[in-house]
Amino acid sequence: MKIAVINPNTTAEMTRAIGAAAARSAAPATEILIRQSNHGPSAIEGPFDGAVCLPGLLQAIQQADADGARAHVIACFDDTGLDAARALSHRPVIGVGEAALHVASLLAQEFCVVTTLSRSVPTLKMNILRYGFERRCPQVLASDIPVLDLHRPESGARQKISGLIMRAMENGAEAAILGCAGMTDLAATLQQDLGIPVIDGIDAAVRLAELLAASGLAPSKRRGWAYPSRAGDFLQTD
Repeated sequence: MKIAVINPNTTAEMTRAIGAAAARSAAPATEILIRQSNHGPSAIEGPFDGAVCLPGLLQAIQQADADGARAHVIACFDDTGLDAARALSHRPVIGVGEAALHVASLLAQEFCVVTTLSRSVPTLKMNILRYGFERRCPQVLASDIPVLDLHRPESGARQKISGLIMRAMENGAEAAILGCAGMTDLAATLQQDLGIPVIDGIDAAVRLAELLAASGLAPSKRRGWAYPSRAGDFLQTD
């Protein structure tokens, strides 16, 4: 089956890293269609960036549908455009944030999220509330490292993220979620070092996308995610 993984920002290096992570998580028979917005911000670090990226994200999903994708993964922990994408596509659409929260809930009674910038925290807290995990995920901590600096050695990202998770563990967290698609490469080593489950949203979302696609399930079109009749007026693929 084909699973589309869409990076809503326009940074090609990050798209390649996301694609590599998705390929590692996918089953051998799954083909990952890695996609990227063709216009918008270079990183999504708050609600403004999330709003600006929407046309490019939705166009990428529309094109992936045309290319035979059986499901889609939105590779931004903010779950940017998730409702709009579920309305647009007749295939399952998984947000990495929602996927990670559901997986964490199967592994621990209480868990935390560690993200990038402080301005992302309100969006993530609102998502956690909306998904019904506010009691089990009371801690959302910001490393204050920009998305595009995560893989720069001078940023000290791994050490800062590890320190934040340890602080959350002292306050009751039994598992941790990495709250940015750019953190995907850190999950395995952090889990080994800290001795608790560390959930990467890309991994969780790809596996859930495969499950839903194989089950023949798709978003309900009865009400909120009904197909937008005027989508063609606003979105055109290249």
